[in-house]
Amino acid sequence: MNANDRTPADLLRSALAADPARPLVTYYDDATGERVELSVATFANWVAKTANLLQGDLAAEPGDRLALLLPAHWQTAVWLLACSSVGVVADVGGDPARADLVVSGPDTLQAARACSGERVALALRPLGGRFPQTPDGFVDYAVEVPSQGDRFAPYAPVDPDEPALAVAGAELTGAEVVARALDDAAGLGLSAGARLLSGLPYDGWDGLSAGLYAPLAAGGSVVLCRHLDRLAEGGLEKRVEAERVTVTAG
Repeated sequence: MNANDRTPADLLRSALAADPARPLVTYYDDATGERVELSVATFANWVAKTANLLQGDLAAEPGDRLALLLPAHWQTAVWLLACSSVGVVADVGGDPARADLVVSGPDTLQAARACSGERVALALRPLGGRFPQTPDGFVDYAVEVPSQGDRFAPYAPVDPDEPALAVAGAELTGAEVVARALDDAAGLGLSAGARLLSGLPYDGWDGLSAGLYAPLAAGGSVVLCRHLDRLAEGGLEKRVEAERVTVTAG
């Protein structure tokens, strides 16, 4: 990062300027065998497309609240940074009935229907695949996002001192997210090039920080693992070695 980074989106821009080719998010789902690796450039492209969808097609504005009903997943990380890019508050696990729009995985569609605003559904299938049939009342993220622009510019500047993230009863500004991520990175001993493996869920700050914000702030990368309990004996040690992990969390 640099001294001018005040929001998570700023951290991503700095990472892109520093080394776009390095890995940023490597995702494993040990229930399906899926592995996806995204470089900084590829991840930033997904964020730009998602932010364009959010600001353009979904008409989201700074200060709007988005209920994010997704597990720890690489696409969840994309949505977190897209919200930061637009100035939308990402309310992780938030009440859809109190949100301006909702983004839901396949297991929370019924709850997501309580949102009276725009509803986006993610199938969370390997390689970002779409639903076989779009859920009624939702737009399918995998259908809508590919045609979005590869570069994003917000209609209005994002204020780092406005709310940006809500999780587990706490609400943080963009500047607070960055500050806490930097503190966590220092506490974990992360530095540029570090590889952090996290099996923590995205339902609290610790999981979000280890699974995205702290490695991003440090100039490192994350190996984000879901369903680690499905790994065979010795599987975690093999993954740590294969992925050149330097720090583990959860």
